Amino acid sequence: MTSKGEAIVVQPDAGESYWQPVPANGHAEVKIAGRTFGDNRFATGVQVIAANSHIRAHSHDANEEILFFFEGEGRVEVDGASHDVEPGTTVFAGHNVEHKIINESEADLKMMWVLMPGGLEDFFQAIGRPRAADEPAPENFPRPENVAEIERATVFGTADQEA
Repeated sequence: MTSKGEAIVVQPDAGESYWQPVPANGHAEVKIAGRTFGDNRFATGVQVIAANSHIRAHSHDANEEILFFFEGEGRVEVDGASHDVEPGTTVFAGHNVEHKIINESEADLKMMWVLMPGGLEDFFQAIGRPRAADEPAPENFPRPENVAEIERATVFGTADQEA
């Protein structure tokens, strides 16, 4: 006999949400936290990369990631190769695959992320500031001085150290 798994439903703006520092700006909302749900221990959420911002080049040595872009346009660099992104673009980044997400437009770039196993939620909490739904974005703020230590303690294999 197979046991029954868990189920969860998360409404819009109901997950933990954090404003993100430069250079990504925007915010991340955690929908399902990997530390608390399911046998596979994945995590998922939505990230908004603000206009003219980017997510630094990085990789995950112990995690795999799926990115699904659903609003806006931009680029993703995967191991140095540049690819345009538009609504419907999907990216899979396996272990140690370097990837960078770039929004060069005047509008937000929005994506859903899935990290297997989870842990990205811990990073967002450690570097971000709590966000309430519908509140205006704060002024851009810097990453914590110990961001490299936070990355090593969470889910990052490597990350460039650009500002």
